[in-house]
Amino acid sequence: MNRLEEIRKIVDSILMEQPDLEERRCGFVHLYGVSCNCSLLALKRGMNAELCAIAGMLHDISSYKTGYSADHSKLSSVEARKILNESNYFEGDEIDIICSSISNHSNKHNVDGVYDEILKDADVLQHYLYNTNFQIIEHEKNRLNNLFKELGINL
Repeated sequence: MNRLEEIRKIVDSILMEQPDLEERRCGFVHLYGVSCNCSLLALKRGMNAELCAIAGMLHDISSYKTGYSADHSKLSSVEARKILNESNYFEGDEIDIICSSISNHSNKHNVDGVYDEILKDADVLQHYLYNTNFQIIEHEKNRLNNLFKELGINL
């Protein structure tokens, strides 16, 4: 049993229920992109890549499930905890790590735990890499610049 793939199946089924095709497409692109970035950053920083990838898959799940984005970090954390508990694949401490990072991911100005920071950085990186010609969101600039330095990328 591959826990990441099992969570991806659940996320896929939620996204497929999204009636707005553009929102559904954005969900697949964003959640899978952040998840992959989480894996990369976790490997670079010596953290658990599986837990980080799962946090990336679930970090905006409430928004894509309900179409409601206000307070989405907290709501997605609640939804993720429900999904993870119902799956019976995870220990309590693993669920806490995943849900903490989801709950804190929108506050890009704070520095939180190492798993929280991986998700924040992966989210910012996905926003940028989606289309490098788009304007960088002001509150993400500093985090993105620090991330590029860490990755050895000069722009």
